[in-house]
Amino acid sequence: MNIQLKLFIIWFFAILFTLVSAVYQKMTGPTYPVRGKAEIGGQKVKFQLIRSYDLSDDAKVTVVVPDTSIKGEIRLRRFKSMDNWQTQPLLRHGDTLIGALPHLPPAGKVMYDITLVKGSQRVLLNDHPAVLRYTGYVPRYILIPHILLMFLAMLFSTLTGLMVLFHGRNSYLYAWITVVAVAAGGLVLGPIVQKFAFDAYWTGWPFGHDVTDNKSIFAFIFWVIALVMMKKHHENRFWPLLAAIVLLAVFLIPHSVWGSEIDFTRGPKTEVTK
Repeated sequence: MNIQLKLFIIWFFAILFTLVSAVYQKMTGPTYPVRGKAEIGGQKVKFQLIRSYDLSDDAKVTVVVPDTSIKGEIRLRRFKSMDNWQTQPLLRHGDTLIGALPHLPPAGKVMYDITLVKGSQRVLLNDHPAVLRYTGYVPRYILIPHILLMFLAMLFSTLTGLMVLFHGRNSYLYAWITVVAVAAGGLVLGPIVQKFAFDAYWTGWPFGHDVTDNKSIFAFIFWVIALVMMKKHHENRFWPLLAAIVLLAVFLIPHSVWGSEIDFTRGPKTEVTK
């Protein structure tokens, strides 16, 4: 095969894998909105229930329902608590029904569901309560470089693995870029993001079980080993391939799984209503 064509194919698939993993990360994490459709009174209603909020006021849950004869209720309580369920009416503003989730400290979670009502008909939008987690606000000049570096790491990790597998060029250089990107994005900016969001630099092992923190250090260790082995033996294929597979595997773990959260069962019972 022509060398230029081979390099083009390798780069193409490396970029494709990275883009697919980015979409997967976005759509599978516990902060991705609950989306769906429902029907009430012969009308179809699309909804999107938020599961993350980073501002300092109450989180607003909105459902667009133009028919003013349709009302709604929001049922809520703090996640991991012994609170009683509270039911509140949704307020109408034009064609939108709005419910408020009382603000909690960063890592506090509220579980809720929405019911639409028209006469005697009641339709529950989400069969299982949605769980919203409050976070502190992360400045975009921190968050954006963090995200870009992590996907840059994914790109060059995949690129290195493919180059080694198909005898391409510059695999050692790409391995270096991978290690630097994982270190800068996951081990430097990652804890800074965590500090802004949850007031803690590190909640992974040995201080906690945050999978996002743990998978960053796990992938970094494998790539450092791969880099050392490639320096000793330039033709080594096992370690860079293994490291690339490990990084791909940890990227397939949804972001924020087992993330920071407050266990309200350890404190006194307190209702979430104001």
